[in-house]
Amino acid sequence: MTADDAYAGLMAAAARSGHDVADLHAVASILALALSEAASPEELPAHCGLDAGALTELIGALFPAAPPEFRRGRGAAPRGIEEDSVRTLLLAHSGGTALARPLAAMIARRAMEPDHLWQDLGLRNRHELSAMLTRHFGPLAAKNTANMKWKRFFYRLICEDEGFVLCATPVCTDCADFDMCFGEESGEARLARAGRAVPRAPAQVLKIR
Repeated sequence: MTADDAYAGLMAAAARSGHDVADLHAVASILALALSEAASPEELPAHCGLDAGALTELIGALFPAAPPEFRRGRGAAPRGIEEDSVRTLLLAHSGGTALARPLAAMIARRAMEPDHLWQDLGLRNRHELSAMLTRHFGPLAAKNTANMKWKRFFYRLICEDEGFVLCATPVCTDCADFDMCFGEESGEARLARAGRAVPRAPAQVLKIR
């Protein structure tokens, strides 16, 4: 199943679920991209960040008639230290919505990928990511007043909470790395790339983007 087919199958299955269309699109994008990267449907939890039980619960709630590939996930989704830190940050600033907890797990897992966060989530652009964070993690989204790149922003807050300094200078506009934190977040949507079966670049050490 291609990423496009997976996305279309989920959205068709959600026709009568009663959830916000923007949320359905976001979750379907994340799961479709994760499935396209998994060697088999059983490995979906490792790519989406939800263990098999939580994944089954989410699918049942949002996409009750989903293709069977999304119900074959097995086992847990082990988390590393960085992923745990992002997940904890998101949950600490949750808006208390029903989707906040599963989204925190999925966003944290996908944030370990090398592209811009909106791309790692299979979304179309940064605006969709910002809107999703505002809906479900409003207190966190409200803190990003300077419109910093989301991965950079997450790690800046995590470092501050742990007593570390991520930034080289106290004033962002004086920093040589300004564009790395605030530059344009353009690029091709990874869901579109996966749909064309374009090979991904080899995995590298996490880059904050």
